[in-house]
Amino acid sequence: MKKAVIATVSVAMILSFMACKEKKQQTQTDAPITLVMAEVNPPETISGRMDSAFKEKVEELSGGKIKIDLQFSGILGDESQVLDLIKSPDGSIQLMRGPSNLEKIGGKKSLVISIPFTFNNDEHFWKFAHSEVAQEILNEPYENGLGVKGLFYAEEGFRHIFSVKESPIQTVEDIKGKKFRVSGSVLTALAKSLEAEGVKIAFNDLYAAFTTGDAEVAEQPIANYLANSFDKVAPNLTLDGHMLGAVQVMINSKTWDSLSENQREIIKKAGEYAQDYCKKILEEATTAAIEQVKANGGTVFEISDKTPWQEACAQMISESSKDYPELYKKILELGK
Repeated sequence: MKKAVIATVSVAMILSFMACKEKKQQTQTDAPITLVMAEVNPPETISGRMDSAFKEKVEELSGGKIKIDLQFSGILGDESQVLDLIKSPDGSIQLMRGPSNLEKIGGKKSLVISIPFTFNNDEHFWKFAHSEVAQEILNEPYENGLGVKGLFYAEEGFRHIFSVKESPIQTVEDIKGKKFRVSGSVLTALAKSLEAEGVKIAFNDLYAAFTTGDAEVAEQPIANYLANSFDKVAPNLTLDGHMLGAVQVMINSKTWDSLSENQREIIKKAGEYAQDYCKKILEEATTAAIEQVKANGGTVFEISDKTPWQEACAQMISESSKDYPELYKKILELGK
C-alpha cells in the first residue's frame, strides 16, 4: 500500500514538474513585445491606478517579455480618437482603457450596461464583471470583426444625485418638478422619467447655476462631486446609484490574434488581478469620499431599495433593452 502511495505521489510530482518546465519553455520561446496602452485620465485616478496594476502584473508574469508602454492623460488622443486608432489593423495603439459602451464602433450589446438602475450596487456589478454574460458582451466586437477584443470590465464608481440644501432627495417623489441638470440624451430621458425638469447646463457653469437657482439637482460620481466643491452649494448627497461608471480594457484584434496561448493567458490573469485591485481601491476611495462629505457638513442619504426608481424609469429601461431582453434579464438576475 505504501509503495502504491509513493508511486502515485512520484507520478504527480513528475507531471507537475513537466507542466512547469513546459510553461517555462513557452515563456522563453515567446519573442519580447511592447504594447502601447492609452489612458485619458491622469495616473492618480481610479482608472490610472488600475492600468498601472495591469501593466506591472503583465510584465511580472511574462518575466519582462511583454512590456506595456502606458500613456496617461490623453497624450495619445481623447477617447474617441483612441477608439479609432485601436481598431485599425495597423494602428499605433494596441491597448486602451475605454468606455463600456462601444456603440460608436458597432458594439450593440454593450448598450445594456449603460441603462439606468441596472446594477443594484458594486457587488452586483462585480458579479456581472466576472460572469459569462460579461464575456459575451466583451467578445461581441471581436466576433463581429470590429477591430477590438474586450479583455475585462472594471468601474470608476456609481453616479449619484446631489441637491441644494432646501431640497433633499430621499424618494422618487422628492425629485418631481425639480430643475435637474442634464447634458445629453440619457440624462434628459432620465430626468423626464423621474418627472423632473431637465435643464441643459454646461459642466463649467453648474456651480454658479446652483447659486442662482437655475439648478436644484445634478449628478456625478462622488469623487467629481467633491473635486468640484459642489458640496458647498448642493450639500445633500443621495446615493441612488442611478448609473455606473463602468469601463473596459480592450486590445486590438490583430494584436490578440498574434499572441501565443501563453501570452494570452498572462494578459487574462493580469486582467483578473487588475479587476481585484480596482475593486479594492474603489471601496476605499468611496468610503473616504462619503466620510469627507459628512465632515464638510453635507448630508448623505442612502437609497436601499431602488425598486420605486426603477419603476419610474420602466419605459426608458424597456426601450433601451428591447434589442437584447434576455441578455438584460441575465444581468438583472445576477443582482438577486
